[in-house]
Amino acid sequence: MYVRPIPLYYKYLLTFIFVIEEINKDQTILPNVTLGYHIYDSCAQEKKAVKSVLQILSGSGKTIPNYSCMGHRTLSGFIGGHSSLTTLPMAQILAVYGYTQISYGGTSYLLSDRKFYPTFYRTVQGDAHSYSVLSGLIKMFGWTWVGVLASDDDSGNEEFQILTEYLTSDSICVAYIIKAKFYKLDVLHEMNKKRADIIRKSSAQVIILCGTYSTVLADLLAALREVINNKTLVFGPTFALIPFLMEHHMDVFNGSLALQPSSLPMLDMRSFYDSFQPINHPEDKLLELIWLLWKKCLSRDRKINKVYSEVYEISLHNCTGKQRITEFLSFHLPGLTDRVYKAVYSMALALHNMHMHLREESSQKIPPPYGYRHQIPMSQCSEKCNPGTRKVQTSALYSCCYSCVQCSEGEISNVTDSENCLMCADHEWPNEKKTQCVPKELEFLSYTNDTIIVIILIASVLLCFSTFLIIIIFILYQDTPLVKANNKNLSFLLLVSIMLSIISVFLFLGHPVDATCILRQISFGVLFSVAISCVLGKTIMVYIAFKASKPGSTWKSWISTKLSNCVVLMCSSIQMVICMSWVTISSPFQELDTHSYHGKIIVQCNEGSLIGFYSVLGYMGILAAISFITAFLARTLPDSFNEAKYITFSMLVFCSVWITMIPAYLSSKGKYTVAVEIFAILASCAGLLGCIFFPKCYIILWRPELNTRKHLLEKGCDQI
Repeated sequence: MYVRPIPLYYKYLLTFIFVIEEINKDQTILPNVTLGYHIYDSCAQEKKAVKSVLQILSGSGKTIPNYSCMGHRTLSGFIGGHSSLTTLPMAQILAVYGYTQISYGGTSYLLSDRKFYPTFYRTVQGDAHSYSVLSGLIKMFGWTWVGVLASDDDSGNEEFQILTEYLTSDSICVAYIIKAKFYKLDVLHEMNKKRADIIRKSSAQVIILCGTYSTVLADLLAALREVINNKTLVFGPTFALIPFLMEHHMDVFNGSLALQPSSLPMLDMRSFYDSFQPINHPEDKLLELIWLLWKKCLSRDRKINKVYSEVYEISLHNCTGKQRITEFLSFHLPGLTDRVYKAVYSMALALHNMHMHLREESSQKIPPPYGYRHQIPMSQCSEKCNPGTRKVQTSALYSCCYSCVQCSEGEISNVTDSENCLMCADHEWPNEKKTQCVPKELEFLSYTNDTIIVIILIASVLLCFSTFLIIIIFILYQDTPLVKANNKNLSFLLLVSIMLSIISVFLFLGHPVDATCILRQISFGVLFSVAISCVLGKTIMVYIAFKASKPGSTWKSWISTKLSNCVVLMCSSIQMVICMSWVTISSPFQELDTHSYHGKIIVQCNEGSLIGFYSVLGYMGILAAISFITAFLARTLPDSFNEAKYITFSMLVFCSVWITMIPAYLSSKGKYTVAVEIFAILASCAGLLGCIFFPKCYIILWRPELNTRKHLLEKGCDQI
């Protein structure tokens, strides 16, 4: 088997020549400078690539490392190679000499190491990126069990390692790996048979190709043709850009998946390609050889005709010489043409920028200080400490030797080599780099920034609207026996106090100030005391009414609205006295808490006197407890007086809410403390409405037959 020159690779050569000619014609790039070039074919061999590089560096004749015979010609850089196999040894040599190299096909991740390859660049993506995408593609199809065919060289081992890492991270397992290793003919058949058995017995239906293309790999694909025909082959750009592989293994690769690199913009070179006809370029031996091998055209050189006719048994014939190179199908494949185009132009533009920069420097008449480098030499034991850090001595002998550490929490430094860091004020906090103090963020229950506000507003509006509807219902049905029997005056007062308590929630929202801090606690304490006093008054009246219903009872003289009014007035007045004393001695006020959270200022209400605050809560708890006990004792009265049963449930809910609220209130901070108190207010209001008034509304609206005097009398009730 002989290796033919490939038309697509010849296209890369023509692209290189085209770009050089275009740059030399363009007066805006490298004016008064003409680019020349040396072209060597490495034939995909590392040794030949190294020899070619040394030949270019040494000049014509024998290659002599570290010596150049080029005379006055200036070598600017290298373009190539075509694969990682030849690019790596080139980069190792050129890194020593400091020559720039731009590769259009070297994808090895090793070339990304700037320490070992400081002058290497490329116009193609590395293997790491390609295999990351490839692994994601396999994962997308749901394939978790795959086989691998790889070349038995450094490139194959390296790419397999990278591929395995990405597959593992995507939970994909490798069933087997088969390496395209060179074997002697006497053992090759047996090895290929074992390889075929591995693929045939495995349940993996997907095979990934990685590494470097070679004749050994091509022979392996040909030998395994039968077992991989029904498999799905997946491979990256390295194999996708090899036309020979696709042309000679079309049946194997039919239905396969390949990653194709995106195309880069470039000029239209069709007319330039078409001009390369054997008749127009008789000196181009490579072009002549392409037509000889691919189209069996006679060469001008009789010796070449004889060799290929006799050795390779090829029958040659005369051709017109006007055939176009673009007639080859593979010549129209994109391949790496755009990468070659980009590599040459990148090198030229870099030379242009350097050329213009040197011209600007030479036009300056002031000689640069310190000879040629324009910078003051550095001579320090330690690097300078940037703002945001401070110096810490690391040597007891030398004060100039130190290390740099970040400023502590809450501190900044805004100068270089700072000895100490500065503490920010209470209302400020360091920025991310700790170079400046910035104002802390204010935190409170905001109408614009907190989602919980929406929940509170919806709950408050619904409860307030429900209370308003109940008031309307009680006004419309105030002359019915059920409303009269349950002391309608206290019911109206209780409903109004509940509604005002719900509305008082809005004093807890938004940016607190001294006025809202005072009003929120006073309104909360007084309104809830009125509500519980009304509940207590209703409970007492139920109990007295039951006692008075017995014949000859002396309790009849106590049945009066005056008694219930006195209970409400007396109990509420005590709470008002407590609140006024609290406000007079030590009233609540707005407070800025700068210490609870880093980077935040909590805008909150300081209760002033904790004794006053807990006295209000304590008195309210006493009223609730008395109401609960009274209602509990009256719960077994006849159904006519069974409002005590509902009051019992309401007080049970009320007490449970506030007993739960106290530990939550004490353990929370900032706006969450306010949210806990709001929740307690709304929950207790909902408990009073639900347990006391919803059953009455149900009877009034949906069971009117129970809302009659006759029904009450049948239960043993005269009137209340």
